[in-house]
Amino acid sequence: MTSTLTTTNISQAPAPVSFWQAFGFWLKLGFISFGGPAGQIAIMHKELVEEKRWISEKRFLHALNFCMVLPGPEAQQLATYIGWLMHRTKGGIVAGALFVLPSLFILIGLSWVYIAFGSLSLVAGLFYGIKPAVTAIVLQAAHRIGSRALKNNVLWAIAGASFVAIFALNLPFPLIVLIASLIGYSGGRMSPETFKTGGGHGNGKTSYGKAIIDDDTPTPTHALWTWRRFIRVAVIGLLLWAIPFAVIIFVFGWEHTYSQMSWFFTKAALLTFGGAYAVLPYVYQGAIGDFHWLSATQMIDGLALGETTPGPLIMVVAFVAFVGGYLKALLGTQALFLSGALAACIVTWFTFLPSFIFILMGGPFIETTHNDLKFTAPLTAITAAVVGVILNLALFFGYHVLWPKGLSGSFDWMSALIAIAAAVALFKYKRNVIHVIAACALIGLAIKILL
Repeated sequence: MTSTLTTTNISQAPAPVSFWQAFGFWLKLGFISFGGPAGQIAIMHKELVEEKRWISEKRFLHALNFCMVLPGPEAQQLATYIGWLMHRTKGGIVAGALFVLPSLFILIGLSWVYIAFGSLSLVAGLFYGIKPAVTAIVLQAAHRIGSRALKNNVLWAIAGASFVAIFALNLPFPLIVLIASLIGYSGGRMSPETFKTGGGHGNGKTSYGKAIIDDDTPTPTHALWTWRRFIRVAVIGLLLWAIPFAVIIFVFGWEHTYSQMSWFFTKAALLTFGGAYAVLPYVYQGAIGDFHWLSATQMIDGLALGETTPGPLIMVVAFVAFVGGYLKALLGTQALFLSGALAACIVTWFTFLPSFIFILMGGPFIETTHNDLKFTAPLTAITAAVVGVILNLALFFGYHVLWPKGLSGSFDWMSALIAIAAAVALFKYKRNVIHVIAACALIGLAIKILL
């Protein structure tokens, strides 16, 4: 009886989902989306494909492949895409916004605690253990992306060249991305097999039963491609960027930190090919080296907070902005928290706005064509270059953790041992990132208490 009932249930699509039912799920997702993009995509797959059957495996992967090609956080874009497909533009906006907002509010609160009470021995001890763990986590990210992207000697060479370019020559990250894309474009025409990516995210052959949006479900009318709709979304998106940007410049002036953050993180949003770890080198180059919004140590601490909160890892930019706004007292010394919170909100707007525009502009084309998407040759080369850039980021973090006072100072053996232990836990035992950070934080606290 149970077997027959189960078979009958999966052969029929679930009942249609209302906007408010979906709203409840997207809100929940915003609070449970731990584990970086891989973990967040896995959560959505389990909930939406396997259990709720809102969308089929093939359509889910079709959307994911599109999001992987775009700059920006792919997990947040995937939520936006599915929300839009189910409930039009308002569904996409709600799904994407709720993926980000809980993380923003949590990070504003944690950033305030960090900057206001970071000198306390308890907080200092916790971060003493967390910093070496973050170094190991970034190294793992380089390994994870590299093992997937570096399929031949040419791609290895691009990764090596990008490492030299940023480590030894200190070339800006956008220039490295541009050069890699040109190499990929030219190489893809001369040797297509060299720049052919392997496999993407699969072909979507698995079935978990009939879905609301199934393989053969007709494209809804709102998702059909028209040039009129494309242009309308592009114009609205441009206005949503230009009007706040113009207001900020008018109120504060071009040289003001809020204006510079708005422009800087607009550029950063367009460079996030390969995920948050790919754009972090650009962020630390600008935020630390060019604008001096925060220190290298604070950047490492911010990444640790980003790893332990739900939402996209790129939300670390909210921490960067909060610290910069708070320390520079942008709204006066009597409004330090407000200075930082406003900076975090401004940066979040300009970082994530392009993702919404890309999905709402490109989604109808993807849904109308229903072709399998492949990584382009330029994107393959960019991904290879990103590996070298992330490796440089790991060395950058490692240097500041192991030699906190510079090479002329003493080597921190305790931090080195914590970093090694974290690396073993991540690489050999495949432990969860949050578990590793929590364990290292407790070890750091114990060391500070005992020593």
